[in-house]
Amino acid sequence: MRTYSFLTVLLCGCMFHAVHMMPSQKRTNKNSLSERITGLSENDGKTLHRTKRGWMWNQFFLLEEYTGPDTQYVGKLHTDQDKGDGNLKYILTGDGAGSLFIIDENTGDIHAAKKLDREEKSLYVLRAKAIDRKTGRQVEPESEFIIKIHDINDNEPKFTKDMYTASIPEMSGVGTSVIQVTATDADDANYGNSAKVVYSILQGQPYFSVDPETGVIKTALPDMSRENREQYQVVIQAKDMGGQMGGLSGTTTVNITLTDVNDNPPRFPQSTYQFSSPESARPGTPLGRIKANDPDVGENAEIEYSISNGDGSDMFDITTDKDTQEGIITVKKHLDFENKMLYTLRVEATNTHPDPRFLHLGPFKDTAFVKISVEDIDEPPVFSRPWYLIEVDEDVKEGSMIGQVVAQDPDITKNAIKYSVDRHTDLDRIFNIYSGNGSLFISKPLDREETPWYNITVIATEINNPKQSSQIPVFIRILDINDHAPEFAKYYETFVCESAKAGQLIQTVSAVDKDEPPRGHKFFFELVPEFAVHPNFSIVDNKDNTVGIMTGRNGYSRSKMDTYLLPIIIFDNDYPIQSSTGTLTIRVCACDSRGNMQSCNAEALLLPAGLSTGALVAILLCIIILL
Repeated sequence: MRTYSFLTVLLCGCMFHAVHMMPSQKRTNKNSLSERITGLSENDGKTLHRTKRGWMWNQFFLLEEYTGPDTQYVGKLHTDQDKGDGNLKYILTGDGAGSLFIIDENTGDIHAAKKLDREEKSLYVLRAKAIDRKTGRQVEPESEFIIKIHDINDNEPKFTKDMYTASIPEMSGVGTSVIQVTATDADDANYGNSAKVVYSILQGQPYFSVDPETGVIKTALPDMSRENREQYQVVIQAKDMGGQMGGLSGTTTVNITLTDVNDNPPRFPQSTYQFSSPESARPGTPLGRIKANDPDVGENAEIEYSISNGDGSDMFDITTDKDTQEGIITVKKHLDFENKMLYTLRVEATNTHPDPRFLHLGPFKDTAFVKISVEDIDEPPVFSRPWYLIEVDEDVKEGSMIGQVVAQDPDITKNAIKYSVDRHTDLDRIFNIYSGNGSLFISKPLDREETPWYNITVIATEINNPKQSSQIPVFIRILDINDHAPEFAKYYETFVCESAKAGQLIQTVSAVDKDEPPRGHKFFFELVPEFAVHPNFSIVDNKDNTVGIMTGRNGYSRSKMDTYLLPIIIFDNDYPIQSSTGTLTIRVCACDSRGNMQSCNAEALLLPAGLSTGALVAILLCIIILL
């Protein structure tokens, strides 16, 4: 039977904690017996037995932040094959081997070469080997063991933020949560109370409190008003060791702002305001501003102004300046000192966003009175109308009065007025005005067909103060009289086919009239008496201010008569009746079977000297031969 001896570790420390670790190399032998491991400490000798193939090693504890004069002793590696002759060499590998942990390769003693910090690394896994110096072979399989760093309370609690910012509505009830602060402790939470944090308030009482376990800050006083104090600075302490004496602590600052709620109604600083306005102020002219004070901010301080009553509610208006929350009094209608000199308004200021929770405090509105006095000014003359329309017949005689304009001084003094025509609007001086009473006269003949409308401007000026003047437009419409006879709408010339049948329409003729009768035009058509019974043509009145020309027989001959002149009398229907005679030229033409014109009196057009048809044919043949 083959036997093995095993590596032992001598441990230095005040406590042991046994853990099962697997060797990094397994040595197998189906006939092997139970194996023994000897572990020695400086205090006593204990024998550890391995009954299975896994090694049983002690877990070593080292105190962190060791500041002793010598290196800290960890333990000792040893094998029963070590005869003390220096033939064996102990080797340590793994976490920190050679830098943090140093082994004496001859004796197997392990020391910590540096100060260790558990918060940086809490445990180290190392591997140990024993090698025969002569053969270079391992006399023991490589085995693992753990060195655990034992915590001390060397870290104070630290808040996640150096400074917190929070806000809470004013008037909040006691116990309302504001914000939660959190502090962490880098010490071992599983060992003792080094990492057990307790919160307390150092500054900010009696307004706020903090939950010692959760770090939740709450209000401690009821009805805290933002208008009285808006900002609070609270200092919170986090202390470890469960808050006991000797524990380490850290602090943070929490800046708490009370946010506004609408708990204050608007209030006018005075009950009555005085303003004045000249009577010439145009609508929309601002007269002044009033303001109701509201200690709230933002939308809670937004105010809407209105005129709720008063004898000037229809003459003035009030709007709200959204930037300044002021009410702007403006003129709504034209003022008249002579009509009313003083107005009194009742103005109301109302919060636009009331909070139902505080309606019990009273109505969120206030009222004030605004007195507005109207100042008299010297005003220009005022015409009785905004404009004048005068209608006059076009045949009115020169010097006739056609109308009158009237203006007066609106002031109490009632200054005298003189009238004039702006000659820029009457360059031909067709109209005159009597300066004393505004009567308009005709100075030149009128012709509606030439100028149907005149637009002139009349000026009214105060005699005592010529700077005060007004202008008014006067529209003069020239009324028509029936002084023009109707006539053909254009020059008409038509044709009739030689093969035309009796009763055939060959032309429709229309008429126009320069006059404009009120009932519209109505024309009548007749043949002149000499042609009343015409053997060749007749007319038919279409009753729409047109007349149709009809053939009076079957067939026409160009050789006998190539052109007919048909005089037609046109009457209007106004008074006095006007008429004129228009002559229609009708040519006799050769047409095709469809009535389309082919030629009209070619001999007359081409042979003004009276050449015969044979001569014409001879001339045409000569031209062809020459070509």
